[in-house]
Amino acid sequence: MSGRAGQFGFGAWLFLRLLALVHLIAFASYWAQCAGLVGPHGVSPAGPLFEAVRAHYGAAAYWQWPSLCWWLGTGAALPGLAAAGVVLSVLLFAGVAPAACLVLLWADYLSLAGSGPLFFDYQWDALLLETTFLAIWIAPWSWLPGWRRAEPARLARWLLLWLLLRLMLMSGLVKLTSGDPTWRNLTALSFHYHTQPLPTPLAWYADHLPPWAQRGTCAAMFAIELLAPWTLWARAGLRRAGTAAIIGLQLGILLTGNYTFFNYLTIALAVLAWDDAAWGRWIDRLPGGPAGPLPAPPASSRPLRLVALAVFALTALEAAQDFGIPLSRGPAFERIIAAIVPFRTLNTYGLFARMTTTRPQLVIQGSEDGRDWRSYELPHQAGPLGRRPDFVAPWQPRLDWQLWFAALETPQDNPWIEDLGAQLLRGTPEVLRLFARNPFPLRPPHYVRIVRYTYEFTSAEERRATGEWWRRAFEDFYLPPMALTPPAG
Repeated sequence: MSGRAGQFGFGAWLFLRLLALVHLIAFASYWAQCAGLVGPHGVSPAGPLFEAVRAHYGAAAYWQWPSLCWWLGTGAALPGLAAAGVVLSVLLFAGVAPAACLVLLWADYLSLAGSGPLFFDYQWDALLLETTFLAIWIAPWSWLPGWRRAEPARLARWLLLWLLLRLMLMSGLVKLTSGDPTWRNLTALSFHYHTQPLPTPLAWYADHLPPWAQRGTCAAMFAIELLAPWTLWARAGLRRAGTAAIIGLQLGILLTGNYTFFNYLTIALAVLAWDDAAWGRWIDRLPGGPAGPLPAPPASSRPLRLVALAVFALTALEAAQDFGIPLSRGPAFERIIAAIVPFRTLNTYGLFARMTTTRPQLVIQGSEDGRDWRSYELPHQAGPLGRRPDFVAPWQPRLDWQLWFAALETPQDNPWIEDLGAQLLRGTPEVLRLFARNPFPLRPPHYVRIVRYTYEFTSAEERRATGEWWRRAFEDFYLPPMALTPPAG
């Protein structure tokens, strides 16, 4: 296997297949939800949003808010774009025009992100856009390479490893520079497992680990996030060990929390660091054959060099500014940043800069008479105390996620909450399909309210006695009773 050291054809081949699967899940997930989220009868319709953007920016709207929806519309076009993304993902997986598919996937996902910024304001959406854009330069520029493996251009692979380094390193640094005491004293994971948006069943067990194990796990996380990324360009043995640590961290996160496709996408990036010798003898049993030269872009490698220079320079300066490093940034640089920001493609990262130490949870309730209140149930959020947390990632239930963030803020910070209540009062089918249980199947209620509770995992003793995974305490009325019309009679 030593002859394969320093070759990365299999890693590039596997990366493109994993990226295709991530796209497939991302588009299919949104396809199932877009009507209820941003359709004409959704929680936050895209049509009025585009009208407001056009009124604000005028002719510059097409650049400031890039989306194919300007030409295709925001009705049937939204599920159509999601369906097109599913088809393109399958074609990319099959090796049909990989570079062209990636260009179209990037434009497609950017268009959908523009149609619903309320539900696309997540770092993994930005990460998917940036990864897809950079992957264009590692994909074969031919129509039917199929599953044949090709040796990637070194600079193109480095661009993607640079993205992985920024993602991991900045995720560690923001925790330390935020001033959050729970990260600095290594107690953050004592709160994390029950306060995170969508825990898995294993999170209940992780939450009950002894304090020394919580601190040790937290210290190991910092070691991986701050040190392992620097091994991505090291000698083969150290590089493989660092990459294995990054993948191990991602597996640990996805076992205890449902972070959509984020961990899977990070793992896909990490496989680019392993050369073909690292995969062992079973690499010969997979289709594709030995790696050959990568077909060059249509013009030359000059576009790749220009893109790489821009990506390295712009992202390094942006990261430096985020961490208070005084570097000179002239007007020309600021103009460039302003021009590329709308495309959400060169980003800074850093999840959980501050740890949430309590779990406020919104419970939406309806009533016929204002006295007897029945609860709507979200598919994956904590609700009924006896319902076990589940595994849903890489699928993303975007309403579940957005309500978790809304619970941390005020109703004034989330005016869309009243729109959600109004749609429930109307009994809008598209919105009701976003819920696991509609307590008013025959006709919508006269009133809707939202109660905020504080949720915690039960203790081992409580769970043995009651069978319940959660306990909760009333916090306040997040949204008081609202009605569309006075009740009849």
